Amino acid sequence: MLILGGCCGGFYSTQAAEPITQAQPPLPSVSLTITDQKGQKHPFTVELAKTPHEQEVGEMFRKQIPANQGMLFIWPVAQNTAMWMKNTYVSLDMVFIDDQNRIHAIEERTTPLSEGIISSHGPVRAVLELPAGTTETLGIVVGDRVTSLALSGSVE
Repeated sequence: MLILGGCCGGFYSTQAAEPITQAQPPLPSVSLTITDQKGQKHPFTVELAKTPHEQEVGEMFRKQIPANQGMLFIWPVAQNTAMWMKNTYVSLDMVFIDDQNRIHAIEERTTPLSEGIISSHGPVRAVLELPAGTTETLGIVVGDRVTSLALSGSVE
């Protein structure tokens, strides 16, 4: 995936770097909860992609993402973000989170291995990647609240 300045299954990056040829090891994980508009809480354990390299590699080359797990990308400030699915073998739901920790946009069931750009449709502070179909199955929609110590800045 990419962030305008981001990558795929990570963010899309325009920077020249070493080619990415394999999945990264599991990253440190944090708890994250999405509270839907009915007040129901949906808990997840997500890997936290913090460094530019971790964000660029993202979910590339992984063969599966377990249910109730995913990856969270956080930017220092809200920005227009673009992602892609280059070298990402599994379909994802990409959840774009604004600076108020509300879901700003959702791209469901992304196309594996696509280099098409997936836009946040406005400034966002974070992107949450979940297994494809998660948002539909759980009824997660734009406007739902996302909470995590990682979003509050309490996780280093």
